[in-house]
Amino acid sequence: MTHAGLILAQMLADRGVARVFSVPGESFLAALDGLYELGIPNIVCRHEGGAAFMAEAMGKMTGTPGVAFVTRGPGATNASGGVHVAMQDSTPMVLFVGQIARGHRDREAFQEVDYRAMFGPLAKWVAEIDDADRLPEYVARAFQVATTGRPGPVVLALPEDMLSGPCAARPRAPSAALMARAGRATADALHAFLTGAERPLVVVGGSQWSQQAAHDLAQWSDALNLPVATTFRRQDLIDNNARTYAGDLSVGGNPALFDRVRNADRLLVLGARMADISTASFTAPDPNGPHAAIAHIHPDPDLPGQTFRTDLAICENPVAVMAALNAYRPETLGLSPDWCRATRTAYEAWQKPQDTIGDLRLEYVANWLADHTDPEAIITNGAGNYATFTHRYHRFTRYGTQLAPTSGTMGYGFPAAIAASLHHPDRTVICMAGDGCFQMTLNECSTAIQHGAKPIVIVANNGRYGTIRAHQERHYPGRISGTDMANPDFAALARSYGGHGETVTTNAEFAPAFARAQAAGTLAIIELKLDPRMLGTTRNLDQA
Repeated sequence: MTHAGLILAQMLADRGVARVFSVPGESFLAALDGLYELGIPNIVCRHEGGAAFMAEAMGKMTGTPGVAFVTRGPGATNASGGVHVAMQDSTPMVLFVGQIARGHRDREAFQEVDYRAMFGPLAKWVAEIDDADRLPEYVARAFQVATTGRPGPVVLALPEDMLSGPCAARPRAPSAALMARAGRATADALHAFLTGAERPLVVVGGSQWSQQAAHDLAQWSDALNLPVATTFRRQDLIDNNARTYAGDLSVGGNPALFDRVRNADRLLVLGARMADISTASFTAPDPNGPHAAIAHIHPDPDLPGQTFRTDLAICENPVAVMAALNAYRPETLGLSPDWCRATRTAYEAWQKPQDTIGDLRLEYVANWLADHTDPEAIITNGAGNYATFTHRYHRFTRYGTQLAPTSGTMGYGFPAAIAASLHHPDRTVICMAGDGCFQMTLNECSTAIQHGAKPIVIVANNGRYGTIRAHQERHYPGRISGTDMANPDFAALARSYGGHGETVTTNAEFAPAFARAQAAGTLAIIELKLDPRMLGTTRNLDQA
């Protein structure tokens, strides 16, 4: 009789799982045996947090669940950060956690954790499989839950004796995908909502998008003179060169764009949650004050109307909605082009580089990358003020080229870049990282080298946790605690792993260093030696 680990692996293969990410543990040896039997590549990572971030990035890129395996206890707690990212970013993901033997439960056995209690607030669904013959049912449900409605993470705990024991059940084939329902009625309702508006604004975000939907959005908004703003770290949902693109509602975003939100008379929110970042801490708009009429379209029926009063609520997938809007587009909505034109002008003014400080400046690097990288290049980042330079100055033109956590998680960008390089080996993958952000997951350099990933990591080194220092100076000026760092030689670190490493100290040195990093064809780290007074796109330490 087949053991349960083989049945699990067969179900992953049947669902098109191209690779899994793991840190091995004795608690799921039978699953590892199943992966071996089915030939599913297992990307062995150096920390469970890195494995979970890579799985989450796979979910973002493919729209299907990224898969990670971690061991019990500390392995699961280490991976919890990736589950949190997947939940806040609405990313489909399945985390399999090795668990203690069933007969040892409730005795505080070695590395015992109640995963339903631990992951309950972080995941869409958490379960533990007691009966091997029900494993196909649980795994099928996990993939279903992770991808339907608002996508998100699912955690399945696998007791080691269940997983290694016999399983008489057959693998369960994937269920049929839910059919997209948006049609003429949806399009007519949304167009009627927008008709005659004087100051309309479309706000897009969330997951479940596609390149076709991004193309439809650009065409539809152009034909109807509708300005489009993206939410935090969703800038690749529309070609940023489109005349209707208004910018992103993000940390350090354009104040003029937030004012546009406040002054709009119609807001069409498509796929986004409208959380604190994209509303400037719930001031644009204010849920308790007068604000524009709002139409909210989201695949989760519980979200529209949850925080903001809505005038039209539709439970739909953004891909289906954009297809319907473009297919049933009216000749005119009576919208003036002036509002759209002025919104675009404000975006272009915001994009003009503002000088920071030092011989090497991040605004120069961000603009050079925007001008010289292929439109298919994938940009990843974690969290920190360094990322605001990419948000402000880079123009994303293709869907799927921005991998960044809306949860604001440090350390995410590098594992995401490894996953992107493995998934798209023919594309340039660039990880923008701060010195603090990169050091949270730089041990995955070993993972990149072992499995042939070749991201180019650009480390913005100003010797401190810049975002926190900026807040510290604002609230407690001159009273410094916990924000300065001692850093390694990042270029030498890359070479120690067998990669390519360089240090750049001036603007003129960056372009040739990037060319050499691309030509190296392996993991590459370019360390940017920044002026330590640099804190962000608009402030330095002297000004603070």
